[in-house]
Amino acid sequence: MSAPTVGYVGADVPVELITAAGLRPLRLAGKPGEDSTLGDGYLGRGVDPVARSILTRILAGGYGPLEAIVVSRDCEASLRLFYALRELHRVEPELRLPPVRLVDVLHLPHHTTTRYVHAKIAQLREWLGRWRPISDDDLAAAITAHDTLRRSLTRVAGLRRANRVSGTRFLEVVAATTRLPVTAATALADGVTADPSEAGGVRLFLTGSSHDDPAVYETLERNGFLVAGEDHDWGELLFARTCAAPTELALAERYQYNGPSAPRASIRQRAAHTAAAARACGAEVLLSYARVHDDAPPWDFPEQRAATGLRAVLAERQPYGELTPEALAALLPAGVVA
Repeated sequence: MSAPTVGYVGADVPVELITAAGLRPLRLAGKPGEDSTLGDGYLGRGVDPVARSILTRILAGGYGPLEAIVVSRDCEASLRLFYALRELHRVEPELRLPPVRLVDVLHLPHHTTTRYVHAKIAQLREWLGRWRPISDDDLAAAITAHDTLRRSLTRVAGLRRANRVSGTRFLEVVAATTRLPVTAATALADGVTADPSEAGGVRLFLTGSSHDDPAVYETLERNGFLVAGEDHDWGELLFARTCAAPTELALAERYQYNGPSAPRASIRQRAAHTAAAARACGAEVLLSYARVHDDAPPWDFPEQRAATGLRAVLAERQPYGELTPEALAALLPAGVVA
């Protein structure tokens, strides 16, 4: 019998706790191109379309049966999604939505921040304990398992840097591991083998909005680029940091210091990280992709461009899951028209 599924939103959710409670974590992704009228009715059309798509899919049962939902405060859109779900519990109980919980992880480099994050993780641990109390041994085993998965995904990222898998395939593998129990996810990552025929082109580093769907990667790689690296939380930021020890405190520190993401980090932090990551993957061009209603990336772009020293393009107000012809045209002097 398979374990009940807990849906979660955002990379700040400590998935180890879900696994330790005997539940299956499922990262909730939107679906570009799918009608989001249902979610729009509750969130409005001025919110990031990813959040509107996720709410639509929750209401329509698009993720299958969910035992609970955990939402991180990783950005304003996620917070709006949490408030909508909480209010729907109150005013529309006939919807029979699963219980929802917010987890607030801060990313400041202070001991007081560590104590705050540790307290929030302890509270989530207690809340998930209603399904199965989480012992220290359960937590240690879950942390070890998820760190093993992170190391396996690091190997796949190395294949991409060596031009042995494409950026599209890399993103598909990472996304697939967020839909599987951790042991199955690790087996999937370990099974990825090189296929140099699919990887080649002008090496591009992708910054800005996150990508829970490979469509933008596919467009770029169809037009002469290789997405050699990125700094959004469906890519390498998701697994770059492991836990220093299999303990609750180390788990809190892992999530506190994970990042830096566009909505939660300073412009200086983002620029330094982007420059280092772009150098590490041998990027030749920088693309900042800013999805419609995602206002953080354009603020980062000038310093990222200066820090990397690369030819850089800012693509603003992009449709969810798409790269407009105008944005592609701005890049194509560095690429090849398909």
